[in-house]
Amino acid sequence: MKKVLILGVNGFIGHHLSKRILETTDWEVYGMDMNSERITELLGHPRMHFFEGDITINKEWVEYHVKKCDVILPLVAIATPSTYVQAPLKVFELDFEANLPIVRSAAKYRKHLVFPSTSEVYGMCHDDEFDPENSELVYGPINKPRWIYACSKQLMDRVIWGYGMEGLNFTLFRPFNWIGAGLDSIHTPKEGSSRVLTQFLGHIVRGEPIQLVDGGAQKRSFTYVDDGIDALVRIIDNKDGKASGKIYNIGNPSNNYSIRELAHMMLELAAEYPEYRDTAKQVQLVETSSGAYYGAGYQDVQNRVPKIENTVSELGWAPQVNMRDALAKIFDSYKDNLVDAKDLIPERRQLARD
Repeated sequence: MKKVLILGVNGFIGHHLSKRILETTDWEVYGMDMNSERITELLGHPRMHFFEGDITINKEWVEYHVKKCDVILPLVAIATPSTYVQAPLKVFELDFEANLPIVRSAAKYRKHLVFPSTSEVYGMCHDDEFDPENSELVYGPINKPRWIYACSKQLMDRVIWGYGMEGLNFTLFRPFNWIGAGLDSIHTPKEGSSRVLTQFLGHIVRGEPIQLVDGGAQKRSFTYVDDGIDALVRIIDNKDGKASGKIYNIGNPSNNYSIRELAHMMLELAAEYPEYRDTAKQVQLVETSSGAYYGAGYQDVQNRVPKIENTVSELGWAPQVNMRDALAKIFDSYKDNLVDAKDLIPERRQLARD
């Protein structure tokens, strides 16, 4: 019976992973977060152990539970491009500095560290597919602080790899735009809470214009969360140690669409739902520049397609959910509670996130 420590358990990945673990395994979940609204239904489960806290404050609790548990998943991070541009030091302090002691504790107590890298670590790589073993990691100049997130994550990847050379059992996973129900919390509009899909859904429900940064030509490979969690559970299980010392892209290359195409797909789908139809007719697509939307320190990636051959062959995994079905599942999850949907990210936030 594994004991799994999830820091950031109330987040998008954290709450979906906890639910899957409790439903399909005999593992125990020890979770910490500053909020608990996504995991309310799990709190009474006998194998769910939740502590309301902050990794930057409750350091003794964290170290004790790293020592206590078998698998460690530090999922706490700022992942909002507007914050990269406006407060880069804040990103570095949480995403790298606050997570480094957790990595060191995992090495000290010889635990399996499953760490969330990011598709952004590849930066402006020109490869048709991003290869975790061979693709070059390309960032813009220092006066573009947008890259502080990718750079912080890359440095952590390299530190973890270095600890691995000294015996740390680790797996790095790189999510490619995971989407699904509960993607954003409507109650806690904090850093990392806004993703393009739910931002667009909020605009559709409110009948507001959708802003397309730089015309929305940039493409992303979207992955339905159930597919992503399937891969992640296999990594945690780590049958025969296959996932140890590995880097896995977890994404769906078949769901590669531009942000403009995503907006059109969502509007077309909304027209099929009586709950969304009337307000969707009011939505207009408006183009804006990245400089106007994020600030002068922003740059973007035009294409982001994962190479997943090793994820498929080593984990026995493959993505199953196509884009239309994924969008329909998300529309279904909100249609009976449009009051909540109307509260989805009313303010300007970010264009895309892992």
